[in-house]
Amino acid sequence: MCHCKTGFFIVGANASGKSNFLDVFRFLRDVVTPGGGFQDAVNRRGGVSRIRNLAARHPHTNVVIDVDLNENEKVIWRYRVEFNQDNRGRPILREEKIWKENELLVSRPDENDKDDEARLSQTYLEQTFANREFRGMTDFFQSVSYSQLVPQLVRDPERSVGRLADPYGGDFLEQIAAVSPKSQQTRLSRIEKALKIAVPQLSSLELIRDDKGAPHLRARYQHWRPKGALQNEFDFSDGTLRLMGFLWALQVGNGPLLLEEPELSLHPGVVRHLPQMINRIQRQMKVAARQVLISTHSPELLGDTGIGADEMLLLLTTHEGTEVKVGAAIPDIRQELDAGLTMADVVLPRTEPPEISQLALFPE
Repeated sequence: MCHCKTGFFIVGANASGKSNFLDVFRFLRDVVTPGGGFQDAVNRRGGVSRIRNLAARHPHTNVVIDVDLNENEKVIWRYRVEFNQDNRGRPILREEKIWKENELLVSRPDENDKDDEARLSQTYLEQTFANREFRGMTDFFQSVSYSQLVPQLVRDPERSVGRLADPYGGDFLEQIAAVSPKSQQTRLSRIEKALKIAVPQLSSLELIRDDKGAPHLRARYQHWRPKGALQNEFDFSDGTLRLMGFLWALQVGNGPLLLEEPELSLHPGVVRHLPQMINRIQRQMKVAARQVLISTHSPELLGDTGIGADEMLLLLTTHEGTEVKVGAAIPDIRQELDAGLTMADVVLPRTEPPEISQLALFPE
């Protein structure tokens, strides 16, 4: 169960489950997205067997997702879904429950499901005719967005083929081009201002189309020639493209935004300012309540003194799987922060593998 406030930094060792944690929210988004649904959400992840926790004691253990949606510290909605697979390996619901405040609206399997078990291949969440009473919750799940731009996909000439709203950047330029000219210019202007600081040679940024109509991001770089030089996404560094993707994602939508390791390819000096950039852009867009969940290993990112212990999720591995703890629930963390240590000093040592020093002996 997750009680998420306006932002969380998710920290843990490799393979501790950071991506899986974020994928819970992506899964719920996929269930309610038109053209998706429960079957599609499970199958695109390789089926129930691939989703099930490796530490599960029984090979047929059910998968459970249980989330609360809060407003002003009050639980407005609660959704619980439990599923497995049938004898043919097809995803099937074992339980689905929906509460509005303290009122139970949906409890499945119901009598209709018992008469026709095929109904358990779909959630009520994804069915427009069935979700009228709780469509506010459905709309919230649908507003979840995920971004982890891969520069190589942006540069791929075939990037847009078959990809729509690709979180990895396959249609990143098409997403920019699809926005109204006024909004596009406003967002690119914000990105340009940031890039002028992070990439001092850059003096302008714009979206253009080539002779075939394909969109491209074009920037002018200043050097010894009076007019400088023009470059596009094929010439940009990985860090420049990733920073563009990060800044664009912050300006799109108002639902929860999931970011995985936004520090990749960026200079540590830039990374140190990412939390402040997130805060400033949200204030400019008047969506300060938007949730941003960030997985990271970066000491520079976690060195921001504005990050509170209640904004930190630690993923701690055990023999039974991974335990998630809020930093504020660990007394020692508060004491160490009060003593002047940074969040990076406090949480990174707690989440690194216990025998990490043995790596120095490789390949003995």
